[in-house]
Amino acid sequence: MNYLYKRVQKFREKNLDSLAKLYEYSTTIFEKNLYTKWADSKEGGYTFGQFRKTCDGLSKKLTQYGIGAGDKVAILSQSMPNWSVAFFSIVPSGRIAIPILPDSSENEVTNILKHSESKVIFISERLLPKLSEECKASLTLVIDIDTFEVLKSDDNKFTCDGKVSLPMPDDIATIIYTSGTTGSAKGVVLSHRNLMSNVISSYHTCKRTQKDRWLSILPMAHTLEMTLCMLYPMYCGACVYYLSKPPVASILMKALKTVKPTTMLSVPLIIEKVYKSSILPTIQKSRTLKWMNTHMNGLMCKIIGIKLKTTFGGHMTFFGIGGAKLDSEVEAFLLKAGFPYAIGYGLTETSPLLSYAMKKGRTPGSIGYPVKGVKLKLHDVNPETGEGEIVAKGDNVMLGYYKDPQRTKSVFTEDEWFRTNDLAIQDEKGRFFIKGRKNNMILGPSGENIYPEEIENVINNVEGVNESIVVERNGRLVALVQLDENMINWDEKREDKFYEQLDSFKESLMKKVNKNVSKTSKINSVEVMKEPFEKTATSKIRRFKYKDSAPTVEADTEKADKNKSSGEE
Repeated sequence: MNYLYKRVQKFREKNLDSLAKLYEYSTTIFEKNLYTKWADSKEGGYTFGQFRKTCDGLSKKLTQYGIGAGDKVAILSQSMPNWSVAFFSIVPSGRIAIPILPDSSENEVTNILKHSESKVIFISERLLPKLSEECKASLTLVIDIDTFEVLKSDDNKFTCDGKVSLPMPDDIATIIYTSGTTGSAKGVVLSHRNLMSNVISSYHTCKRTQKDRWLSILPMAHTLEMTLCMLYPMYCGACVYYLSKPPVASILMKALKTVKPTTMLSVPLIIEKVYKSSILPTIQKSRTLKWMNTHMNGLMCKIIGIKLKTTFGGHMTFFGIGGAKLDSEVEAFLLKAGFPYAIGYGLTETSPLLSYAMKKGRTPGSIGYPVKGVKLKLHDVNPETGEGEIVAKGDNVMLGYYKDPQRTKSVFTEDEWFRTNDLAIQDEKGRFFIKGRKNNMILGPSGENIYPEEIENVINNVEGVNESIVVERNGRLVALVQLDENMINWDEKREDKFYEQLDSFKESLMKKVNKNVSKTSKINSVEVMKEPFEKTATSKIRRFKYKDSAPTVEADTEKADKNKSSGEE
C-alpha cells in the first residue's frame, strides 16, 4: 500500500505542473469527496464532481462573451465556496485571475481593475458599492458571485468565440496586487508552475490527506490562503470549511466546535490575541496557576495546552502561522504547551512559502529551514554581526511585477536570486532567524542597526498594550501604541484625571521597555493611538501611514488646549 502511495505521489509531482492539470486530476479522482462547505450551514457546499460541473458551466459563459485565454478576470469577495468556483472557472482555460482583497477601498479596486485591464469581475453583493460606475461601464461582465447571475453585460461583445487553451506551466495563472507595509502597490505575476511547485513543497512539509478538514479564516485573495487553503486541499482531495461571517471570537469558537478542523492557517495576531485575552488572564486570576507559572512553568503550559487544543476543536494536527513574525513569548508558550503549531515564512512573490519550522525545527524566533525545492542563503553578510538579506531561488519565485520591469529588476541579484528584503542570521544548524525588514531598519547615531520589530516585541508584552510600532522622528525613537480598551477609562477623557493616568502609563511603559532593550534601542517617547492601526490582509501594520504623524490622543489634547486658550468650546 505504501509503495502504491509513493507511486501516486511521484506521478503527481511529475505531471501536475499546472492548475489546469490539478483541476482535471482532483475533480476526477476525488469526484465524490466533499471539497468546499459552509461551516455553519448544511447548504452551499460542493463535492469535487459538483464543483467541476459548476466551474465548467461558468467557463462556457465566459467563452460566450469572448473572454478567452490571456484575458483578465477579477474576483472581489469575502472568502466562500463560490470564490474557489470563480477561480477555477478562470485559470484552467488559460484566463488570468485577478484576486482583490475584500477590504480594498473603492479607489484601490478602481486602480487594480484599470492596471490589470480586467474584462470581467465576480463580485459579492456586500462589496458592490466598491465598484465605481466608471469601472462597471468598462467591464464586459459583472457577475454576482453569490448566485452567479449576470448583473451587467455588454451584449455588443456577446461573440460566442472566446478562444481558450490549456495553459502551459510557465503561463500566467494570477496577478496578485499587494501594497504590503510600504504603500507602494504592485502586481505580482505568478505562473501555474509557481503555484504548483509551492503546493508540492507544502505536501513535503506537512502531509495532508483526503481525511483532513480545513477551516478557512483568512482572505482567499492572499497567496497564503489561496495556495495552502484552496489549492493544497484540492491536491489532497480534502474539504475546506468557510465562515459566513467575519471570524470574531464567538463565530470562530462555534465553527471550531462544529467543524473540528485538523488544519488551519492563521496570522500571528489571532493566536496572540487568544494568548493575551484568554490564557494570560486565566493564569493571573488563579493562585495555583500563578504559582505554577513561577515554579512549574512547563507543567502549567501543558495543562493549559490541553484546554487550548480542546478549544480549537480537539482534532487539530496542524496550525500554520504565517504572514508576520510571531511574538516570542507566545511562541515559547505554544512550544511548551505542545500545541501543534508550525511557522511558515514567505512572500506573495514566492507563492508564498519559502521556509518552515515545525516539530524538530521549532525554536522561538526561528523561521526554520527551506521547504523542498527552494534554496535560501544570506546575501551581503555583515562579518561582525552575521546579518544578511535572505535571498531565494526556486520554481515558486514569481515571474515579475506586472508592467514594471524596473521594479522587477531591482528585486533580483545579478545572479538571479530573489531579494526578500528581510535581514536575518543563520545558526550552526542552518536555521534562519529574522531580525527585521531591511526597509524598516533604523540607522542609529553611531551607525548601528536598530530593528523596530525587536523593540515592538518587548512593548507588546507589557500589560495593557494591544499593538505597537516604533518609528524614527528627528533622530528619536517614538513608540506608537494601541492600548487595551480596559486599560484606561476613556469615559474620563475630558477630566484631568484621565491625562494623569495616561501620562503615568506612558512613563511606566518607557521604563519597562528601556530596561529590556539594548542601549541603542531605547525609546524616547510614547504616543497613544486614537484608533486601531491600519493593516494589510495578513494583519501587518501599514507602517508608511505613521512615519511622519499619526492620529493620537495627544493630538486631541493639544487641540483641546489650543481651543481652550482661544476661548473656543
